[in-house]
Amino acid sequence: MTDESATQPTSTGNEQVDEIAAGYAFTGPTLEFGAAVVDKQAYPTAKVRIPLGVLNRHGLVAGATGTGKTKTLQVMAEQLSAGGVPVFVADMKGDLSGLATPGEPNDKITARAQDIGEDWTGTAYPTEFYALGGHGTGIPVRATITSFGPTLLSKVLGLNDTQESSLGLVFHYADARGLSLLDLKDLRAVVQYLTSDEGKADLKELGGLSSATAGVILRELIAFSDQGADEFFGEPEFDTADLLRTAPDGRGVISCLELPGVADEPALFSTFLMWLLADLFHDLPEIGDPDKPKLVFFFDEAHLLFKDASKAFLASIEQTVRLIRSKGVGVFFVTQSPKDVPASVLAQLSNRVQHALRAFTPDDAKALRAAVSTYPKSGYDLEELLQSLGTGEAIVTVLSESGAPTPVAWTRVRAPQSLMAPSTPEVLQAAIAASAVAAKYTTAVDRESAYEMLNARLAKADDATPAPPAPAPAPAPAPAPRPTRQAKPEPSVVEQIVSSGAFKSMLRSAGTVVGREITRSIFGTAKRGR
Repeated sequence: MTDESATQPTSTGNEQVDEIAAGYAFTGPTLEFGAAVVDKQAYPTAKVRIPLGVLNRHGLVAGATGTGKTKTLQVMAEQLSAGGVPVFVADMKGDLSGLATPGEPNDKITARAQDIGEDWTGTAYPTEFYALGGHGTGIPVRATITSFGPTLLSKVLGLNDTQESSLGLVFHYADARGLSLLDLKDLRAVVQYLTSDEGKADLKELGGLSSATAGVILRELIAFSDQGADEFFGEPEFDTADLLRTAPDGRGVISCLELPGVADEPALFSTFLMWLLADLFHDLPEIGDPDKPKLVFFFDEAHLLFKDASKAFLASIEQTVRLIRSKGVGVFFVTQSPKDVPASVLAQLSNRVQHALRAFTPDDAKALRAAVSTYPKSGYDLEELLQSLGTGEAIVTVLSESGAPTPVAWTRVRAPQSLMAPSTPEVLQAAIAASAVAAKYTTAVDRESAYEMLNARLAKADDATPAPPAPAPAPAPAPAPRPTRQAKPEPSVVEQIVSSGAFKSMLRSAGTVVGREITRSIFGTAKRGR
């Protein structure tokens, strides 16, 4: 972040360079990218930048593996933090943990800084480290099953449309009866009850939920739990308001979600990222277009979110992305190719940072031509340029302060000022120990929910069952009695509890209170109030 954004561009005599310099000469605060390149020469007078005020219009950072996407993301996170904007990043490989450590100078960094006319100083940024379910080094991030909702859970479980709809009925049943779904065992208990003899009547009342489908859902939940998924769900649930904080010095806090520990569960972590975004959408008020975003959310490995997604799921993503803009949140999807993002979502990404693309196959060549067609006309041969960009170079076009696209700029991106490698374990542990929010989430809580309540009542009923009486002396022989109708067998303990007036009253009371509070949003996510 510099004051250069308010200066007027200097003419170089090169028409294309002057056009770029004029197109990126903004008056307000900006995110600094680097310098424009024409004919392989960088021009420090032609700075490439993004106005902070348009970052809630969303964006795309794309490029093949090894082209510098992660370092561009690091530069953007640094610049946003310096501008007082909180940032969320998902760290797939652990590289972004270097944000908490000052960078170390070397010949390449010095040469890059001189080439684009930038000063470079090693700088650490205020960073919070989180880990999904505490699976790794970081403050645990968990969600309750109720809050996560049926739509996102169906994506994680790989359910088809029919099964997803049926799972929605299970959630509706639990909501209506005040059955708290805090973790996986709670949801399993509800499904087990509905598939039991005791729950047949309730299952029938649900209409669209067949016992066969309920059985499939139960098997998927058991398999999911066996894979260790229990640790990702439960309490204390993460409050996404903690992503919106600034440090005492005014810089935005960078929330870094460490994901190497769950890299083999792509559906889980990509859907959890969507839950965070949906939760923000659910909670934040409308604020229109602020001078700078309340948060910029980088959605890494975005192709995993869209893979095998249903039409309804894609429609929910599109609606969330479209509407969250007015709540001051900018979303950048980070992926290898623009074709990884559905056209309906891609159309809403106004700020584009495109690193090199490879065209090794006919499909690659088709994707390359499609990517070129989405850019405004420029003085570059983009089809050739996108295949020859060097590491740390990108094609950039963004929205100007007036809302018009800026000229396409071949950009040599500035080097990150934080460490371009993982921070040491000591740095991570020190950051977690100094965190203002770690105490809220470190210790898992398993408070009483529907599962525990039912089991407690079953145990109490077992204790209250009277011992059988001692056998009486053998009676004197008597005439054989007249045959009578066979007596009904005694109801089981579960039947006695479930059918008791006290238990039904408890369910009605809880259902009245809790069911009234649950409001499900676009993705079926919910909040009971914090």
